[in-house]
Amino acid sequence: MLTAITFVGFTLFVAIFSWYKLRKDDISSRDGYFLGGRSLTGGVIAGSMILTNISTEHLIGLNGSAYKNGMIIIAWEVTSAIALVIAALYFLPIYLKMGLTTIPQYLEQRYDSTTKTIVAFLLMVSFVVTLLPIVLYTGAINLESIFNVSEVLNVSRPEGIWITVITIGVVGSIYAIFGGLKAVALSDSINAIGLLIGGLMVPTLALWDIGDGNILDGITKVYEYVPEKFDVIGKADSVLPFSTIFTGLMINQLYFWGMNQTIIQRAFGAKNMAEAQKGLLFTGVMKIFIPLIIVVPGIIAYYYYGDKYYDNQDFIYPVLLMRVMPLGLLGFFAAVVLGAILSTFNSVLNSAATIFSLDIYKKLIDTNSSDKKLVRVGRLSSLVLAVFAILIAPLVGNAPEGLYQLMQQLNGIFFIPIASILIAGFFIPRITANGAKVGLVTGLSFYLLTSFIFDSGIHFIHIWAIEFVINLLVMFAVSHYFPGKPNTFVKKPPVLEMKPWRYAKPVSLGLCIVTILIYIWLGS
Repeated sequence: MLTAITFVGFTLFVAIFSWYKLRKDDISSRDGYFLGGRSLTGGVIAGSMILTNISTEHLIGLNGSAYKNGMIIIAWEVTSAIALVIAALYFLPIYLKMGLTTIPQYLEQRYDSTTKTIVAFLLMVSFVVTLLPIVLYTGAINLESIFNVSEVLNVSRPEGIWITVITIGVVGSIYAIFGGLKAVALSDSINAIGLLIGGLMVPTLALWDIGDGNILDGITKVYEYVPEKFDVIGKADSVLPFSTIFTGLMINQLYFWGMNQTIIQRAFGAKNMAEAQKGLLFTGVMKIFIPLIIVVPGIIAYYYYGDKYYDNQDFIYPVLLMRVMPLGLLGFFAAVVLGAILSTFNSVLNSAATIFSLDIYKKLIDTNSSDKKLVRVGRLSSLVLAVFAILIAPLVGNAPEGLYQLMQQLNGIFFIPIASILIAGFFIPRITANGAKVGLVTGLSFYLLTSFIFDSGIHFIHIWAIEFVINLLVMFAVSHYFPGKPNTFVKKPPVLEMKPWRYAKPVSLGLCIVTILIYIWLGS
């Protein structure tokens, strides 16, 4: 009963607070619904970015991977800081000067409308088949473990997970469909605080228990029990070799933090350039500390359980949670987990609605549609995507290397081809629309063949890098022999104040130095 009371209490607090703050906002306009009226501040942007990124696929998936593979998987997190620095200093000024609402809009101006439409469709597909189902499924695992849904309803565990998936999907859809970006971002910033508090409680309480009241003794015992799991340098045959940082991993990070609509849309909604840069760089600071929540608990779980859960690594975090979290705080943590699930789910739905409404519906179906009609179309498209995600979610279980690794493998289908044409657009003026379109097809085909049809024996992150280089070469060749029309940007006055944040460069330098020091410290 206490668990249910604290769960409902925190969840209602977030909902009521968000409603109160937004009750006078106009979300009937395009900017109001899709970009929060371009009024977001750095703290709100950072809170929303971190909670959009950190959901149950991290709490469950990365902790499960850390339990089995150790600290090497920290690379997914700390290298994000460097990508966020590049995005804040280089990508943001380009986007904000153009007054973008979506990434595909950049592709239309840099290449042509066909390239934009192809990428918009690819992004919609990627949302439905990768991120949304995995977020729903991992969230259902966690909430099923905390509330014993299957026992309460007297159904099987798979049925309990199905019911939880549907419940989360319905609640998340209501948030995203009726609130728009600002409702998502504001509730995210509150839930982000809860996630940091609740997430840090898990390793703190566990180490307190292991060290008999002394946290330092606890971490010492865990380290002495399994020192090899604290090494951040992944071997060549490991799940995440160290060499991947210098090949495909950084390309993926650059795409995710600097070109991914779900993430960067928060920066598009900033009130000015300085706040947008603050948001990205504050997110980078938090990514340095996030492994305490989504990596360290997995290693602590090994101290408790050894390799008992190696065949079911994605269940280890809920098991640890139930062991160390006091009963009165379980409800609060469950509410935080629900907030993390809803954040990512809502954010993806909002981004998908933005892309569909502005880049597909308005361009291909009804070019004269009003802002109010676009908002209605966005809400309907969110609903359709949510239904598909709910239906697909239970099918992603039992991934051999864990759900987080599965999500990254699936993301590679879409992320790397899109990243290659975006990066080419930024840095290589000679690449044309014909080259970009052929590059997309080449990248998709190459990755599907080498990762899912033929066993190349090469780590999928290295394949990302190979694919990226092949894409660039193909785009160069096609652009040279079949140039097509020259690219012409439509110059518009910036819609925001473009003065950069005065501390952007010092903070960026600090983040890069800290990232390097982490590897020196934990890799020695």
